[in-house]
This record gives sequence, C-alpha cells and structure tokens, in this order.
Amino acid sequence: MEISGGNGGSNAGGGIQASLGGRYALALFELARDAKSIDQVEASLSTVRDALAQSDDFRALTASPVVSRGDAAKAVLASATEMGVDATTRSFLGVLAENRRLGQLPAIIRAFRQLASRHRGEVSAEVTSAHPLSEDQVGALKQQLRQRVGREVAVELAVDPALLGGLVVRIGSQMIDSSIRTRLNALGSAMKG
Repeated sequence: MEISGGNGGSNAGGGIQASLGGRYALALFELARDAKSIDQVEASLSTVRDALAQSDDFRALTASPVVSRGDAAKAVLASATEMGVDATTRSFLGVLAENRRLGQLPAIIRAFRQLASRHRGEVSAEVTSAHPLSEDQVGALKQQLRQRVGREVAVELAVDPALLGGLVVRIGSQMIDSSIRTRLNALGSAMKG
C-alpha cells in the first residue's frame, strides 16, 4: 500500500489514523516525508521513547494534567534539546504540549514507526522479551521473521520480566506467544480440569 499525503478523511495511514495518536503520527510522518527526514525523526522518537521508559520525571511531565500548557511546552522543549532530537520532532513535541497531547506519545511513536516501516516496504513486529535481547539475538530474530513473512521486518523491542522467558511477537493482528508465563498458565489450566 502506498502511503500518500491526503486530507483528514483519506486512508493515507492504512487504518493507523483511526486513533488520535494515529492522526498525530500521520501528520508528523507527512512532515518528515516532505522534509526527507523520516529516518531522523524515527531515531528522535526512539530517543523520546527511551526517555519515557527510563525517566520518571519525563514520564510524569508528559502525563501530568496539572502542568500548564506553557510550562509543559517549555519543559518538553528543553528536554528535547537535551536529548538531541531533530528540529522537526522538537517542534512536534512543542505542539503536543500546547495541545495537551503529550500523553499520546507512546501511541504516536508506535504509529509513526509503523508508517515509516510501511514506507520502506517493511513489516513491523512488536517483540516483547523477559530480558533485553543482544544485537546477535535481534539479528537472528529478524532473519527468522523475514523468512516467515517474506519481507524485511522492523522490530520494536520491549522488555516484560513477567514473561519469565521466551518471546511474544506481534506482527499486525498475528501474535506468536512462546513465553514461559503462557506455557505455565496453559499447564495450570490443564491440571485444573
């Protein structure tokens, strides 16, 4: 499917724009595409995603309803500068703060990555593991997924220690759950009756 610019009612995002976060992501994607900076914006959004995961202060800033629009904009722009994000992403974060939409950042980042992957002809896969994966493990996983789907695969990694071990891979609406938690739950259900 070709991703093209369009009016609010078009299907440019292939269903991604159905949510509020998806509409913001599509607007950012179109800006990045026009500026030929999709890769830069995607890298900056990864930096922002990491900051959300690692910094309680940054996460609180994006979620707090009591911080005024102006203060939120100043703080998020200062944080963006400190993180070294590109100018397009920095401006976009300012717009989100002014519109009180910083809470949508995780959904926006996910949707942007899907749009960027589709633009490159890749399939997006969300991979959750019990422990961080090494570069070699990620490479091997990408190779296996590439063979399975017949296209390049961009992976978005997450860690959930509750899985105990194994992986949960989501490609579109398809889910492959090989986690130990799921296996133990199935075993427990089988033993009950």
